[in-house]
Amino acid sequence: MDAVIFNIKRFAVNDGPGIRSTVFFKGCPLRCWWCHNPESQSTEIQKTQKTYKISDRTFIEQEDVGYKISSDNLLNEIEKDRLFFEQSKGGVTFSGGEPLMQADFLLDIIKKCKEKELHTCVDTCGYANTDNLKDIAQYTDLFLYDLKHLDNAMHKKYTHADNSLILKNLKMLIEMDKKIIIRMALIEGINDSEKHLEKIKNLIKSFNKKIELNILPYHSLGKEKYKNLEMKNPLNDMPNMDREKAESVVKYFNENRIETIIA
Repeated sequence: MDAVIFNIKRFAVNDGPGIRSTVFFKGCPLRCWWCHNPESQSTEIQKTQKTYKISDRTFIEQEDVGYKISSDNLLNEIEKDRLFFEQSKGGVTFSGGEPLMQADFLLDIIKKCKEKELHTCVDTCGYANTDNLKDIAQYTDLFLYDLKHLDNAMHKKYTHADNSLILKNLKMLIEMDKKIIIRMALIEGINDSEKHLEKIKNLIKSFNKKIELNILPYHSLGKEKYKNLEMKNPLNDMPNMDREKAESVVKYFNENRIETIIA
């Protein structure tokens, strides 16, 4: 069984506990305006170009974004870092894009990882088939669960999708007593209002379960990627999120007894 991925990031320290290998799957059902990995949106292998300057000369090279890999070969790549996992209590994180868009492969590889006693984490937007998510959850130690916007109309505007399935799947994982870290990209003028932050607070508290919240302040590092892929960047003129603003949001949630950090 093969999947299309576009990167394996080794020695990752922001995608779950310890030192991790993060596998980035291609394909995502959402089209978030602030996506910083536009190369992850399509399931197809794409062409991109990179510009290099040496002295006064400019060179442009084309390269593929994405490649096929079997679950056995991917497991071999992951196991190369076992020593670092064991020493740091780390493991493997499946990210994207949205890894659940290739659900059969994800289930296969995550089962194989658990057979090898590896700590497994899935980074998901939650917009996925509920039965597939439930099956995969049986072998997942931690979910990084991305929340975009709790207002459905705003969610549709900025991601091109309804949020009801996302919230339904989050509730299901809570009922399964899965370990979850909620992640929220913080975008000025889109989801940083006091009203929306209060909705996030109330949602998390309604679960009566300790859930950590990670705030991801918007950054413009993906600009060059959009350009190289010849894709439109909806937030091309958006500045990076002010650090003090992000810290004030973290303070708000911590004061309301929701463990929150800037990720």
